[in-house]
Amino acid sequence: MMLLIQRRLLLGAGLGLAFAGPALAQQDIGRAASFIQATGQELVAAINDTRADLATRRQRVAAILRRAVDIDGVGRFILGRWWRQASPQQQQDYLKLFEETLIRNLSARFGEYQGVRFSLGRSQQRTEDDVLVNTIIERPNSAPFALDWRVGEVNGQPKVVDVIAEGTSLRLTQRSEYSAVIQQNNGSVDALLAAMRRQIQQLSAREQGGR
Repeated sequence: MMLLIQRRLLLGAGLGLAFAGPALAQQDIGRAASFIQATGQELVAAINDTRADLATRRQRVAAILRRAVDIDGVGRFILGRWWRQASPQQQQDYLKLFEETLIRNLSARFGEYQGVRFSLGRSQQRTEDDVLVNTIIERPNSAPFALDWRVGEVNGQPKVVDVIAEGTSLRLTQRSEYSAVIQQNNGSVDALLAAMRRQIQQLSAREQGGR
């Protein structure tokens, strides 16, 4: 996946939820927390499965992430104004490439961690559309770090919509990086797609080397 997220995941990350309004705030916070608790337990079970090899753990983590993350919504947000300028074919190609880079990177990062422990921290509604669920991740021989989940209500289901590490939204940062690639290539969305394809090749080669 994206190089920025590779770096940030070593330190921590976070996410938030979109909900109807303050009248449902308490209920929505509980729903967000329950979703993150269940997702986190699934991830930890997959990561800590000593009977499975690294490739299998990554595959299990990838399947969990595909269910948990609003991949299309996050992808469109990150492409920003360039989404409207892209052709339907470019949009389709971009979403496929975005999903592959995102899932490959996250599953590779998570799949490498073993002996992980996961605990739920504070959940809070920051705006009427955002609920932030904090978790604490512990790994052997490493200091605990905060992993904050920002979850959105998508088609009636809670989904991860952003990752926040060290106070920085990875979605916003990635949006800036993708936009910079397009701008540096005279507004060419194809230039971004080519860069994403190269990145997938690099990730694939790295995965093969780690098996």
